Amino acid sequence: MLHPEIEKRKTFAIISHPDAGKTTLTEKFLLFGGAINTAGAVKRNKANQSNTSDFMEIERQRGISVATSVMGFEYSGKRINILDTPGHKDFAEDTYRTLSAVDSVVLVVDCVKGVEEQTEKLMSVCRMRNTPVIIFINKMDREGKEAFDLLDEIEDKLNISLCPQSWPIGQGHTFKGVYSIYHNQLNLFHSDKTKVTDSVVKVNDLNDDALLDYLQEKEVSTLKDETELVNGVYGDLDVSLYKEGLLAPVFFGSAINNFGIKELLDTFIEIAPSPRHREAEERDVLVEEKNFSGFVFKIHANLDPKHRDRIAFLRICSGKFERNKFYYHTRQDKKMKFANPMDFMANEKSLVEEAWPGDVVGLYDSGNFKIGDTLTEGEKLQFKGIPSFSPAIFKEVENMDPMRTKQLEKGIEQLTDEGVAQLFVMQPGNRKVIGAVGELQFEVINFRLEHEYGAKCRFRTLTYSRSRWVTSDDKKKLDEFVKRKQQHIGTDKEGNPVYLSDNDFMIEMTKRDYPDIDFHTTSEHK
Repeated sequence: MLHPEIEKRKTFAIISHPDAGKTTLTEKFLLFGGAINTAGAVKRNKANQSNTSDFMEIERQRGISVATSVMGFEYSGKRINILDTPGHKDFAEDTYRTLSAVDSVVLVVDCVKGVEEQTEKLMSVCRMRNTPVIIFINKMDREGKEAFDLLDEIEDKLNISLCPQSWPIGQGHTFKGVYSIYHNQLNLFHSDKTKVTDSVVKVNDLNDDALLDYLQEKEVSTLKDETELVNGVYGDLDVSLYKEGLLAPVFFGSAINNFGIKELLDTFIEIAPSPRHREAEERDVLVEEKNFSGFVFKIHANLDPKHRDRIAFLRICSGKFERNKFYYHTRQDKKMKFANPMDFMANEKSLVEEAWPGDVVGLYDSGNFKIGDTLTEGEKLQFKGIPSFSPAIFKEVENMDPMRTKQLEKGIEQLTDEGVAQLFVMQPGNRKVIGAVGELQFEVINFRLEHEYGAKCRFRTLTYSRSRWVTSDDKKKLDEFVKRKQQHIGTDKEGNPVYLSDNDFMIEMTKRDYPDIDFHTTSEHK
């Protein structure tokens, strides 16, 4: 029973630089999959203008994604799980963790701007894990870089071989549609941003006279020349090289106008890998194994602000997950069962009775989970590859409303559990210091504290820009170090001492002065 369920599943993330059209592409996938009726609206919901996957209030106001959204839908007999990630660099950590929970990636490139810095960083994470990548070149209805120039730039900057599977007919104001090289058909879409319009023209090949009913002779001859050149330079798609992460199929289109999405989706379900084996510290976990295992890659507080819930997102790696069955929480060494596991369509949730490898389920959490935690049927396992990060900006929390102290403390505790920022407590006075990768995270925390917890605070910037977890084989020496350096010491949520410093030079000096102390860039130094 297990094998067909694994084969059915395709779990992938959509990644890109901010504003390349990633969230719009997610929307259109849901539209083609019949999961929503109109772009920007969820079934059973009134049509609204915000994106299905951008469900947090601040995301709607700012027009950017700041948290990973999880959505599932059925398409052509497959169960597709999309994880839409934040593009903004301040939230890259959330994206990196999400990449540990998927089997493949769709990378969106803006044809006007080409390959941007954040795209290169995200791609390097995919390369580290050999994650298969499909590239979607978006916004072809705008005047941008030439298709061949874009391909050269992508190969050069992202260090990956390409193989175009669709080809644009014109660009900007002359854009007519795309020709599917993979399926040998012409797709002429009308510019309808809200509905799927199916104008597929089946042709035997590019010499078919039927093409002249839709395109001018000059357009047909250019298309022939260009696809001939594409075939000569890039050759046929080698699916095995794609699955090894060495070759990326490329599609062209315009997500907002529904151009080129169907070719991408149809090819994706044909070639994208189903769930794969996973590496744990102890051994390789095979996807076909009978026993259940999975790991938490994300925690989100207040998915529904009305209910003050906290949800841990669990990626299933092997076996079958069942509602109300006891599972073993390996870090806490205890058994837990889940009465209301959830399936997602952005912030729309439905109850799950069972789930299979590749699926992502949401577990209501009262504070038991941390990012990276593993659940099994009894075996002690710890899955690898879920990165933590060393903050670069540190700010002290100043309470603006002493009457709401409890709400503020609860809010900071829960929001830092989500992994977008880290909380350190400094003495004297139990001062709360938040460490984050970028400024935008503080803005988001501030906004959410006020709107979800009714607490107001401001952040006072500190001079620190480095953090190191400190340990020693000699407990006495460690206690002495902590006492001497008290003004630089914070404790993390587990009570571990962390040395905060202004720069690398200070860290090197301190290391020299205290040879018995070990300095670690992350908390995962066991």
